[in-house]
Amino acid sequence: MPLSEHEQRMLEQMERALYAEDPKFATALEGSGLRTYTRRRVYQAVAGFLVGIALLMAGMVAQQIWISVVGFLVMLGCAVLAVTGWRKAPKPGEQHAGAGSGGGAAGPARRQARQRRSMMNRIEDRWQRRRDEQQGH
Repeated sequence: MPLSEHEQRMLEQMERALYAEDPKFATALEGSGLRTYTRRRVYQAVAGFLVGIALLMAGMVAQQIWISVVGFLVMLGCAVLAVTGWRKAPKPGEQHAGAGSGGGAAGPARRQARQRRSMMNRIEDRWQRRRDEQQGH
């Protein structure tokens, strides 16, 4: 549920006050957001993937198929976690959905829809120019 305009203004005022009072603390809090969480999740998934490889190899050495299957499933699950975590991670300069963004999760979707629309407009313009050129010759 997105914040109302009044709540967003209050939150922004609180953020500015925090930066003014204790910029060091505010900067430390900034680093513990979504980006840090997703990075940690990706690192955990990579470690789990390596454990899965170890299980797969141990199952092959011990000639126990079920251990190899468990290792493969662990690898698969960790790969999915790593990929989804990496895709959800905001870019370094990007602000995550929350403080000051206003649009919530709809912001990136709206931007992507706008990019698609502009791409479709460009394609339609090119198509129209080609049709006009063919009719003119």
